Amino acid sequence: MDKTEGKSIVKKCVLIAAGAVVYAAGMGLFLSPNHLAPGGVTGIAVILNSVFEFPTGTTAFILNIPLFLIAIKVFGFRFFSTTLAATTLASLLIDVFAALPPLTDDLLLAAFAGGAMSAVGISLIFKAGATTGGTDIIVKLIRKRYPYIRTGRAYLYTDVIILLAAGVVLSDINLSLYAAIAMIVSTTLMDIVLYGPDEAKQVYIVSDREGDIAEALLGLEVGITLLNGEGAFTGRSKKIILCVMRKSLYPAVRDVVRRIDKQAFMIVSSANEVFGEGFKRHDSADL
Repeated sequence: MDKTEGKSIVKKCVLIAAGAVVYAAGMGLFLSPNHLAPGGVTGIAVILNSVFEFPTGTTAFILNIPLFLIAIKVFGFRFFSTTLAATTLASLLIDVFAALPPLTDDLLLAAFAGGAMSAVGISLIFKAGATTGGTDIIVKLIRKRYPYIRTGRAYLYTDVIILLAAGVVLSDINLSLYAAIAMIVSTTLMDIVLYGPDEAKQVYIVSDREGDIAEALLGLEVGITLLNGEGAFTGRSKKIILCVMRKSLYPAVRDVVRRIDKQAFMIVSSANEVFGEGFKRHDSADL
């Protein structure tokens, strides 16, 4: 094992340990003692803890066992080993923190604090290439099949069912609503931690005045690329402008195109991650 690989392993271990501590603190000190089940296998464990007083961490670990078997088959032993380590540590720490007095009995504060800490903890573990088991594995499966679905949104899809179940089993709609707040905070913050707050815009522009538009965009310090295109109907060759910019610059780009050519054809989409000059460094990506 060379020095670079050794540093990578140490980095992953630190991320997993830090993530497990933060995630477990959010669950054990805020969510579980206030009976807030913000989705996932741990959410199911919170429901069982509220009804039968089963320890949340231990119950979550037991419920994860079938998903571990799926993880081995689909993602391989290395992913399974890191996920097992993260899940075991997080499960143990949840029960440790749950034995302490809760830091607040205010459900709104608990939802915000617990949701935020869960998001940061899971994100750190994801950055290490592992998960905390449960719906984390399901989310990995979803993103493996549909990589364009962002991680936080995938959690939102899978966790809604648990929220509804919590409302029925606990017979308290207020707990479900506060748990929903925790879930929204968690999924939103998770996408920010994993992908960054500055989602970019990707714009394709087709115009007969591409030269004038390109010159104006360069004046805005927007990087552009000219692509070769051909109209399928006319057979005419045409230059297509491709540019990627931060969201704050998009209104100015739109105004430039509108001013120069009101007949221009524009395709605008969100770019979840952009690597290169002016954006993220390539070595900052762990997912």
